[in-house]
Amino acid sequence: MSPRTKKTSRRTLGFTLPPTLKKALVPSCLAALGLAAWTDVPLPATLRPWLALAEHARTRDAVIPVDLAPAFAEAPLPIPATLPAAEELPSTPAPRVAVEDALALPHEHTRRVDHLGRARALRELGDVSGALTEVRRALNDEPSDTEALMTAARLARLQGQSELALAAYARLGSLMPEEAGALIQQARLLVSLGRHAEAVRVGEEAVVRAPEDAEGYQALGRAHLASGELSPAILRFQQAVHLEPEHGYALNNLGFAYLRAGEDAKAAEVLARAAELLPHVAYVHNNLGVAWERLGRKEEARGAYAQATRLSPRYVQARVNADRMSRVARADLAPSDTRTPEALSPLPEPH
Repeated sequence: MSPRTKKTSRRTLGFTLPPTLKKALVPSCLAALGLAAWTDVPLPATLRPWLALAEHARTRDAVIPVDLAPAFAEAPLPIPATLPAAEELPSTPAPRVAVEDALALPHEHTRRVDHLGRARALRELGDVSGALTEVRRALNDEPSDTEALMTAARLARLQGQSELALAAYARLGSLMPEEAGALIQQARLLVSLGRHAEAVRVGEEAVVRAPEDAEGYQALGRAHLASGELSPAILRFQQAVHLEPEHGYALNNLGFAYLRAGEDAKAAEVLARAAELLPHVAYVHNNLGVAWERLGRKEEARGAYAQATRLSPRYVQARVNADRMSRVARADLAPSDTRTPEALSPLPEPH
């Protein structure tokens, strides 16, 4: 025996496996490691159950993660004969659908972009449409940005998108419950759209929020006047003038309401004050001319109409009134039996 053979024998402590057992253990170990190719190797009948167990373990480990597999395989649970009734099955709540934001304009990029800054730059360049697009993208990122909402409302009105502007004003009003400015603008826009009942409701809320703000009463008065409600309109305009005596537009609207109510003397008084405060507003002078004409003060009426036409040559109503007063003046100079039928036309309506 060679020295090498002796050394190997010492390591095995003199224990030698029988050749038959060696031949059987090699394929068994390989089968335990999961090498399915060795399943075809002929094994003794006594070792075939070992290979079956090894194959079962290999298949189980391929399905179940090693770190989650139990130490011993559990028997499968029996399938129930009948399934639970439909109402007994646990119900999964339906996903909540986000409410569509009419103001926001979704965008695809994920990086942070100063859309509001872009909107300002585009507005300065005169690109109102592009500015509105950018500010709506800003509202998609931050729906409660009050500066973006105010900018969106102004730009939408310039673009003629009234519904968009109304939505912006409404959100501003809800975000700033102590402020009335957005509600006042909303009421004015509703009046211009002919939605008078809504304008009255919004105007009343504005007055409640800011009882010392003349603009709230002015907007509410216009809503009542547009609805044909003269008494509440006159009251609201009076309140606006009381809070701000030199509010020329409130004075004009009060005079207009007085003319509608047939109180021509009161109308002439407040409209004369409005004309002094607003000397360059044509329709104020036209309304004053109507008041003077109804009171029989024809020279004053003629002068007021002439001033209105000078300020606004395309102001059709003022030109019609001025022409009528000229015909009346000529008729007054002519004999009474030559007066033209036009001179006897009904008195004009305020404008």
